[in-house]
Amino acid sequence: MAKKADKKKLSNKVYEAELFRLQTELVTLQEWVKATGARIVVIFEGRDAAGKGGTIKRLTEYMSARTARIAALPAPTEREKTQWYYQRYVNHLPAAGEIVVFDRSWYNRAGVERVMGFCTPQEYSRFMRQTPIFEQMLVEDGILLRKYWFSVSDGEQLKRFRSRLNDPLRQWKLSSMDLESISRWEEYSRAKDEMLVHTDVPASPWYIVESDIKKNARINMLAHLLSTIPYTDVPRDKIHLPDRPAPSSGYERPPRDLSTYVPDQAARLQGDREKDL
Repeated sequence: MAKKADKKKLSNKVYEAELFRLQTELVTLQEWVKATGARIVVIFEGRDAAGKGGTIKRLTEYMSARTARIAALPAPTEREKTQWYYQRYVNHLPAAGEIVVFDRSWYNRAGVERVMGFCTPQEYSRFMRQTPIFEQMLVEDGILLRKYWFSVSDGEQLKRFRSRLNDPLRQWKLSSMDLESISRWEEYSRAKDEMLVHTDVPASPWYIVESDIKKNARINMLAHLLSTIPYTDVPRDKIHLPDRPAPSSGYERPPRDLSTYVPDQAARLQGDREKDL
């Protein structure tokens, strides 16, 4: 197999400039979605520590939570386990004028459930047979469905896991399932390959994002998403800030001591500015 060519990481200056441009376009996309009543579903899948969360953050950072929302479902409850498999995901699908980002999706069955034995062989086979049909129904109903698989090498994944060990802000990202993914690397690889064979179809194709370099992956994914949606700029009325009216003679602000203010932690951090005077 041919070795991948080494890729250079974008400089911070180039990355920030391009990210700003793409996020500006994402806001334009949001306004188009609201104006036209479009419905968009974006699925993020991939190995643990592949960079999905960071990309989702940049995707939704400047969008309205009323328009773009993230669906990151926990493990199913006992009741949900008795439902039609897709049922709890259907509840999160967008209405007109909405974008839903699935941080992992119904493809849990093709990955972790398959590898860890959380589903039966019959349930897995049924999933592989029904998923292209299910997604075809979504597409035929007018939903714009985009599926992204974030691909990270085993060496880079292990490096990211190690960086989380002593990081108090990211330790929560390490779970027993993450550790299992290290010892079951090949099993997850086979599961991903089989998933693509059955569900990478013309109506709802998979797009692979090489994510060993996080910043490059974010730029590549966001640029591709925008390129696949026929959005246009929506004219907006110009906004003029009104002049503030003159203060009325009848209003008097209540005394400060009637309200409870948060402590001034910022002032404590500055220290006593007069101690050396």
